[in-house]
Amino acid sequence: MKNVAPSDARPRSRNSRVIDLNADLGEGIGDDAAMVQLVTSANIACGFHAGTPTLLRRTCEQAVASGVRIGAQVSYPDRDGFGRRFMEIAPEDLIADVLFQIGALSGIARSVGGTVDYVKPHGALYNAIVAHPEQATAVVTAVGEAGLALMGLPGSLSLELARDAGIPVLTEGFADRAYTPEGTLVPRGTAGAVLTDTAAVADRVVKLATTGRIRALDGSPIIVHADSICLHGDTPGALEHARAVRRALTAAGVRVSAR
Repeated sequence: MKNVAPSDARPRSRNSRVIDLNADLGEGIGDDAAMVQLVTSANIACGFHAGTPTLLRRTCEQAVASGVRIGAQVSYPDRDGFGRRFMEIAPEDLIADVLFQIGALSGIARSVGGTVDYVKPHGALYNAIVAHPEQATAVVTAVGEAGLALMGLPGSLSLELARDAGIPVLTEGFADRAYTPEGTLVPRGTAGAVLTDTAAVADRVVKLATTGRIRALDGSPIIVHADSICLHGDTPGALEHARAVRRALTAAGVRVSAR
């Protein structure tokens, strides 16, 4: 079994039968009202890559009504590229951008009786802070100043910096994205990067939740410790995947909860 990250790469205990399910919402893609009924955490867009104030307020309302934890899905200022293009940004600007987005969503969430509890970077920013020192430091600085937890990829530099700074972290696995043998995500656009077979998605989520193990795109086994598992709302068949995942986890005796 490959060890993808010494600090995070530990198999989930067989007695640990609780997992959080999260989804990216408020992006104007997919059926948020239905998806929020199936997850326990909602990564709600903050307007930089997608979403309008009205849509974000509606999504926060849906999350509060469903008892779903709210996270700020912060991004590069890249609406044209849906936040999936890397951008070189000065650290002070990135800190301000992240704080601006957190502040905006926090205000909207409060208006409907909710709170923002964590931050999950979106798209290219999420991938960049796995190893980019300046951007990882900037994001962690902003999250720390906001007093929130940081959700990210196990073994990433951002989570290491957050832990060192005493910031709570949430490690994340992916239901519908392929992994490299090193435990990072296969870039979108690569053949096989996005999984669309519902049965396969449900099966890998159960294995990940109960054993902490998953197979990379090349078939090699890796360990991915995940507190939360992401179901992308814009993946083809997203709702079918989410429903199948919930059924499969229940059948396996796994409780779905944001803890």
